[in-house]
Amino acid sequence: MKLKPIYDKIVVKRMEEKEQRTASGIIIPDTAKEKPQVGEIIAVGDGKVLSNGQVQKPVVKAGDKVLFNKYAGSEVELDGEKYLVMSEDEVLAIIE
Repeated sequence: MKLKPIYDKIVVKRMEEKEQRTASGIIIPDTAKEKPQVGEIIAVGDGKVLSNGQVQKPVVKAGDKVLFNKYAGSEVELDGEKYLVMSEDEVLAIIE
């Protein structure tokens, strides 16, 4: 099964975060970690429909690594994988 976003929506897979340690060497458990705000775009919709009916093409493309808002998107699980479906407006930057 594949996810095909519509309009200005994008599908993002969060990047795995490395093991976190405090300055004194204590390992932070998974339950206390914040989710990473960096991910890779898996799929992109056709673009945002403007008020005049024209379609504005998306700036991002599949394969881009992006930085997004902390509470961006809706988390979905498909075939055992977790993805975020969000609006292109929630992307803060493309990481080069």
